[in-house]
Amino acid sequence: MPHPYLTGDHEIFRRSLRKFLEKEAYPNYQKWEEDRMIPREFWRKMGEQGFLCPDLDEKYGGSGVDWGFSAVINEELERVGSGLVGIGLHSDIVVPYLNTYGTEEQKQRWLPCCARGELITAIAMTEPGTGSDLANIQTTARSDGDDYILNGQKTFITNGIHGDLILVACKTDPKAVPKHKGVSLIVVERDSPGFTRGRKLDKIGLHCQDTAELIFEDCRVPKDNLIGEEGNGFLYLMEKLQQERLIVAIAAQTAAEVMLKLTIDYVKSRQAFGKPISALQNTQFKIAEMATEIEMGRVFLDQLIAEHIGGQDIVTKVSMAKWKLTDSAKKIAAECMQLHGGYGYMEEYEIARRYRDIPVASIYAGTNEIMKTIIAKNLGL
Repeated sequence: MPHPYLTGDHEIFRRSLRKFLEKEAYPNYQKWEEDRMIPREFWRKMGEQGFLCPDLDEKYGGSGVDWGFSAVINEELERVGSGLVGIGLHSDIVVPYLNTYGTEEQKQRWLPCCARGELITAIAMTEPGTGSDLANIQTTARSDGDDYILNGQKTFITNGIHGDLILVACKTDPKAVPKHKGVSLIVVERDSPGFTRGRKLDKIGLHCQDTAELIFEDCRVPKDNLIGEEGNGFLYLMEKLQQERLIVAIAAQTAAEVMLKLTIDYVKSRQAFGKPISALQNTQFKIAEMATEIEMGRVFLDQLIAEHIGGQDIVTKVSMAKWKLTDSAKKIAAECMQLHGGYGYMEEYEIARRYRDIPVASIYAGTNEIMKTIIAKNLGL
């Protein structure tokens, strides 16, 4: 079914991107998983081809196109593997903060390098003791002349090892009431004194995605690296988290579609009791149930993407999509693994990797429990 928000230009772009990924990503993905890292060279190749930050204005190195192109990129990257999630985070989550709230000088300094893949971005919100409760972050940024002095720790940071520009959520006013009014966003650059990386974290899935701990010990950052206004960081986060959740929903939906196709192909080829297991009624019913769930999810998601491109307020719907599609993808992963039988538990079958990779989607970008809280609040409860 064609996506309602896409034109012929988007589909030409998809074919070009898919051809690129078939050459540069699919053949190398297993090695990246084993190496626990996507090479920086791949980021640069993505940038050279215009596959990073496509909606940036041309003067900042982008293509100045609509967000439909970003939706296409996120779908195609997920088809390769969930470990490529850091690229969507760079292009569609972190760079938009710089582009929307940054000064002209900041944009000129950073954005062209982001679009070329020369600078890789990360966003540091989560701390060892603070996840979804962003107003209670403990990392502080104390004013000292023309600089801020940062102290604190962050964890579970996507692109944490590769990251050259880290957008850090911190407290510039720890005594602010209410608490969220003390939160600011400050860019910490790779070579900032007092900034170190802790462990590269060993995750159940997303093996090629570098996720790390970040440590700030009297880290000195120029005040020129403040994004937007001091004390407005929490508002900026709330505004941009909607697109982040949409990215997660797109990835979950695409993963479900890939898993179903893998499973249909498998059950048609696998014989049991003298016939393909696709001929068994249980198999047919399970496939029919998953196909229905996936089709309904796709229609809702496509409509949501169209509304987002059109500039509509999608806060409630995107919270619905994020929890429902990630929850559905987890269930589909389990059903698909079951239909693969013993082979589904073998690393050589893609469904095993998909089964490992998908659960975290219901945790990051705000847990699914937080999504339900947002929905309930917006329903007037």
